[in-house]
Amino acid sequence: MNTVLTRANSLFAFSLSVMAALTFGCFITTAFKERTVPVSIAVSRVMLKNVEDFTGPGDRSDLGIITFDISADLQSIFDWNVKQLFLYLSAEYSTKNNALNQVVLWDKIILRGDNPKLLLKDMKSKYFFFDDGNGLKGNQNNVTLTLSWNVVPNAGILPLVTGAGHVSVPFPDTYKTAKSY
Repeated sequence: MNTVLTRANSLFAFSLSVMAALTFGCFITTAFKERTVPVSIAVSRVMLKNVEDFTGPGDRSDLGIITFDISADLQSIFDWNVKQLFLYLSAEYSTKNNALNQVVLWDKIILRGDNPKLLLKDMKSKYFFFDDGNGLKGNQNNVTLTLSWNVVPNAGILPLVTGAGHVSVPFPDTYKTAKSY
């Protein structure tokens, strides 16, 4: 009585419903898993320069240069539903002009199958640490470095997780004038 197209449509709709239910089941098995791990961040060198800001005529801005160490074991985050991790080190601080400044200094993608143990020594910032003015000079224990990550799953939401560990970095009161780092 039913045509071939009607039967194919019914089979397709049923298959799609079963796949949606299975995908939801896959998501729910790891949705409430704790993904925070201890992170150790150490800063070995902080340098501050006052450089020309090319966004305005004759303006100068602070450029922070940081050398840091990071160690973390991210093995417990990886399960069957994790495709990759997007790690990033950010600096948060406040100045007279802005109550909250956030700058990403470094990032890395760890794929499933890569070594999840992070042991980085004497790393330099991957991105420039500019302040839109002179808010870094003399900023004592106000700049906080934090390692965070996005868990990219096979199915489900994309959680943003902050590592259990951060470090406050005091910036110097004077600018470095040498051209070498």
